[in-house]
Amino acid sequence: MIDYNKILKENSYGILATLDDNKPKTRILQYLFSEKNNVYLATTNNKNVYKQLKKCPYVSFLSHSKDYLSFISVNGNIYFTDDINLKTRVLNEYPAIKELFKTPDNPLFELFYINVEEIRTFDLKTYTNENFKIEKP
Repeated sequence: MIDYNKILKENSYGILATLDDNKPKTRILQYLFSEKNNVYLATTNNKNVYKQLKKCPYVSFLSHSKDYLSFISVNGNIYFTDDINLKTRVLNEYPAIKELFKTPDNPLFELFYINVEEIRTFDLKTYTNENFKIEKP
């Protein structure tokens, strides 16, 4: 199985795709960390992306290598969490996010995770791709 956590950590910025009125919308977000099969990201609840995630919680997060030759996409349903310990971890590990939100209980701070169901990769050096399904218990 591919170590998507390692790949995302090395290439933390990616494109999150959502739906808005059945039309795809994309934006750049920062990968924060992973636990088990959950990939954590954050946003604020006053943005359109928040409304889109609430309305249609299935997303795709695409990241790439620094040379833009290898790509990985993690796909699955998202879930919001108010876990103060996880939010504190984000603020401790990412000074720019701490500067933005100040405290883990900031009412605008929305932490969510993709419960990964599928991983897709593509490599332009070898023109190979792979698809992995995550088995759910």
